[in-house]
Amino acid sequence: MQKRIRTKLYARRRKSVIITAIAAPCAGLLLFTTGIAPAQAEPPAPPSASEAKTMLDGLSEQAEGSMDGYDREKFPHWSDQGEGCDTREAVLKRDGEGVETGSDCYPTSGSWTSPYDDGKWTDPSDVDIDHMVPLAESWTSGASEWTQEEREKLANDMQVAQLLAVTDNVNQSKSDRDPAEWMPPKESFHCTYARMWIWVKDTYKMTADSAEKSALNDALGTC
Repeated sequence: MQKRIRTKLYARRRKSVIITAIAAPCAGLLLFTTGIAPAQAEPPAPPSASEAKTMLDGLSEQAEGSMDGYDREKFPHWSDQGEGCDTREAVLKRDGEGVETGSDCYPTSGSWTSPYDDGKWTDPSDVDIDHMVPLAESWTSGASEWTQEEREKLANDMQVAQLLAVTDNVNQSKSDRDPAEWMPPKESFHCTYARMWIWVKDTYKMTADSAEKSALNDALGTC
């Protein structure tokens, strides 16, 4: 499986998404796009364990699809989130403490605590913005059939728990792996991680393979 390559350089995108109610017949996906939704003050809380279990049971079980045609550029990021901030900068502001920014919205001070490992950082270059459901994973779970606008929505979605500021090398160790292959080093976060993962897959009507569903079910058992 193709892996993500991380660098300390982050391309700045200033692209708006034009949103209407879009139905993707192949995936049963409904997206409401009136522009990238406003950033929130903190990461959105995932559903409860019982709600997540219902969502998990409702996910279509299917083997992962092919990586043929996959390219991260087919998931445009980071998009404009308003007030001169792109998605990466907006998540850094949301997930950090005491964050101050320059005129370009890039943090000039602040601190970040990674929920995956409790790592604490004061340099934003030590922090990655993790896609909870990796883009390559989403590609093999249905997104290969979406429009590019729908994939951009996923790649920049701050309304569900798809984006988190985490320790960069921990995110790199995750790469494109699903919960059957990788879970956060912090075991007490496994319950929340599973609830977040399931929420994203349910929201976007993605499929899940058998091993993935089993691992998620086990993680919900720790809640």
